[in-house]
Amino acid sequence: MADYDYIIVGGGSSGCVLANRLSADPSNRVLLIEWGGWDKSWFIRAPATFFRVIEKGTDVFHYTSKGDEGLSGRPTIVPQAKVIGGGSSINGMVYIRGQAADYDHWRQLGCTGWSYEDVLPVFRDLENHECLSNAFHGASGELHVSRGRDAHFLARAFVRAGQEAGIPYNDDFNGSDQQGVGFFHTTTYKGERWSSARAFLEPARARSNLTIMTSHRVDRILTEGRRAVGVLLANGKSVRARREVVLTAGAIATPILLQRSGIGNGQELRKLGIDVVHDLPGVGENYQDHLESTVQFELKQPLSILGQDKGLAALKHLARYLTTRSGLMASNIIESGGFVDTAGTGLPDIQFHVLPTFIGFVDRDQEPGHGIAIGPTFLRPRSRGQVKLSSADADAAPDFRPNSLSDPEDLETLVRGTELAIRIGDQPSLRKLVKRRALPKPGIESDPAALRDYVRSVAKTVYHPAGTAKMGPDSDPMAVVDPELRVHGMEGLRISDCSVMPTLVSGNTNAPVMMIADRAASFMLAER
Repeated sequence: MADYDYIIVGGGSSGCVLANRLSADPSNRVLLIEWGGWDKSWFIRAPATFFRVIEKGTDVFHYTSKGDEGLSGRPTIVPQAKVIGGGSSINGMVYIRGQAADYDHWRQLGCTGWSYEDVLPVFRDLENHECLSNAFHGASGELHVSRGRDAHFLARAFVRAGQEAGIPYNDDFNGSDQQGVGFFHTTTYKGERWSSARAFLEPARARSNLTIMTSHRVDRILTEGRRAVGVLLANGKSVRARREVVLTAGAIATPILLQRSGIGNGQELRKLGIDVVHDLPGVGENYQDHLESTVQFELKQPLSILGQDKGLAALKHLARYLTTRSGLMASNIIESGGFVDTAGTGLPDIQFHVLPTFIGFVDRDQEPGHGIAIGPTFLRPRSRGQVKLSSADADAAPDFRPNSLSDPEDLETLVRGTELAIRIGDQPSLRKLVKRRALPKPGIESDPAALRDYVRSVAKTVYHPAGTAKMGPDSDPMAVVDPELRVHGMEGLRISDCSVMPTLVSGNTNAPVMMIADRAASFMLAER
């Protein structure tokens, strides 16, 4: 049995940060285990091809839920990365941290040390922004963040239309105020994706005290009493951790691994024939995700990116990209968007993602022709789901129940966002370009019941699963980790991924999970 000081299970956004920080001390022997391979695909490195990776790539596998009543019986399908860099290697590269209120709320829930005042310096230290260095942004970290360049005509038209609808322009969604429409900053650098792997793992890769094990799956955590002492690999080999095992496998895989290791709801585990190591009922509960309801408009002229990946047009884009690292292929496509308060609380509750094309769905074909898609996404879901084992068999699909839109307020928020997206599309800067509204069909906005049915029929995840091993104090019986991310009731076991979020942040989750990893490393190193 090989021995290491720290074993990191999952080479994604969090795992790469942890591997870097822990191995910076040459006295630490660190092992990073990733189920997938290295992030060498050209489709990963070029920003504009991320849709090909996330929908059809070999570096992705999909979790499929049971039919969801809140989604008119449709399943939720969540792609998960199977590659070094994890989500940061397949996502849309939108760099959003969330609202200050998100983290202050964590503190109010008993997560001491996680207020916005506590986490902002970590975000700044991680960041190397190409043009901002101020109270909110850093310029010396490993994570390159860029402003969009040469935004698509339709991305700019949306921003103008949003202002015409009364929404202010915002130059920095990660600054003092999230509200407004504008252009997203992205985790790109010189026209290429800047994943957690490129930012944190590649600089550390040559360290003699860091071992990176790819194409290996962890079967379960090895324990002695209530102490994690290593992991058992799917090939039957075991690896020992002298200090800690850290789970960074994501909000679906992490609770599954815990349960398969005997850590979870004891009654449920016994029914599956699993020996209970620690009865921890919160494991796999509290599942949350961001859902989007799309509004789409067909254009009068061929102004979208439809067909730009084929024939002579594709060759021209490729030639420009290869020679200058610019043009359409250097774009993350989701260039513009915004954050809006639709409930009048003072805090944005809807995020817009805008794509200069029609988009399809898992269960619905893409509309034909040239179009623009405006996707309102609710930010703070109240609905809660579950991720549970269906069998002790490691190859069995989990019992995944998102319970989407089970809280009526989530549906109402998404309806308000859909209504606002329709109104933005009716503003002069977009109206002059639009031939017809393709989705939802015109007139539906005057029928509240029909509009709600439409939202249920199209709402889908934007791939931000979280919450299934939530952080909380000892007094919370459903908390899985404490504020230093140690698993309650266990020794030598920590979790550092989106599963520890007690509530979802208001926006994309990649930046927050890297912040969480940096804090986890600080906690671990302070205990040496």
